[in-house]
Amino acid sequence: MDRATSYVRHLATAGVERGLIGPREVPRLWERHLLNCAYLGELVPDGATVVDVGSGAGLPGIPLALARPDLTVRLVEPLERRFTFLREVVEELDLRDRVAVARGRAEDVRGEFTGTVVTARAVAPLATLYGWTLPLCATGGHLLAIKGRTAADEVAAAAETLRSLGIAEEPTIEHVGPDDGTGTTVVRVPRGTGPLRTPSAAGPAAPRRRQTARRGARRS
Repeated sequence: MDRATSYVRHLATAGVERGLIGPREVPRLWERHLLNCAYLGELVPDGATVVDVGSGAGLPGIPLALARPDLTVRLVEPLERRFTFLREVVEELDLRDRVAVARGRAEDVRGEFTGTVVTARAVAPLATLYGWTLPLCATGGHLLAIKGRTAADEVAAAAETLRSLGIAEEPTIEHVGPDDGTGTTVVRVPRGTGPLRTPSAAGPAAPRRRQTARRGARRS
């Protein structure tokens, strides 16, 4: 709880000052951001490695790491100011043994980061997100994309993209957390066990030079 409080404080100060969090979000950081992301842990298997794509201010990767000490988390973020913020937070919260930070696009860390679970929050529509994230997902793993009211529409619009990647199983829309309307809507996409076709979409623009920290205790 102390670490979670420290993280919220960091979001409310440095996060706002650097433009990662809007000032109007500060009063609702706990419910709208921290808890909203932590609920995702209900869908993550024990001991999983999680790759959080487009991590931004660390959402949902850092709340997952705080709520689930059994997880290993990899944060992937292309923008330098966000990458720097994430490294500072990981250091401050003493998460270096379980949380790594890489600067780059999703395509930059293919072959380096592979997760039992790949997560994304407010990164891109599913039709684009599938091509960026599923190549980072281990065989038999799954993508968890936090979405809102448009989840069903996005799933339908991205159906052909998913088939083109060679994914046969249908995504499911899951609701985690409380049933009082404050929970989280998640699109769960099974990676399956068959070969994954080369995605046609490229990841978001990233700097040419990618900086990574060392893996585990050596990468943060």
